[in-house]
Amino acid sequence: MAGMRIAFLLLLFLSAPAIASEALWSLLKGGGQVVLIRHAVTTPGSGDPPGMRLDDCSTQRNLSDEGRQHARRIGEAFRERQIPVDRVLSSPWCRCLETARLAFGKAEVSQPLGNLFGRYENRDLQVRQMRALLRETSKGANLVLVSHGSTILALTGISPATGEMVIVAPSGKLAGRLSP
Repeated sequence: MAGMRIAFLLLLFLSAPAIASEALWSLLKGGGQVVLIRHAVTTPGSGDPPGMRLDDCSTQRNLSDEGRQHARRIGEAFRERQIPVDRVLSSPWCRCLETARLAFGKAEVSQPLGNLFGRYENRDLQVRQMRALLRETSKGANLVLVSHGSTILALTGISPATGEMVIVAPSGKLAGRLSP
């Protein structure tokens, strides 16, 4: 009897992430949520090379081939589950724009989603601006915000992996995390 109980508890424990993920996908299917996505996998390193310019992608750390495939899988997960997306806003950094465009086919540049890594003097202003963005969600669809780990961390207290999604309500309340 004890062996069966342990096996049941182990099965429950191992299936909990899948159950939680499906609950989040169901929540997104109903719309009205904000999906914060950290850009997909990039070339190795952190931050950007010296002399980086936002108007020149060749000066930035960009998506790798693996990252491009990862971004496409994010979009496929949304399409397969028929998740409604109203708007897709992105940091002006090329790795975020490319992630958004590969996943969703579109992206509007949004300065508040810019990288805070090494730019912490902008933190308070950007967090206020991002909180205002959260309230722009429509009831029937979701708002997607593609940004950076440091920026999502400043807003939510969560440091997501590359391509990971942090789901929040327009009020800013955390609903959970997803990895497609």
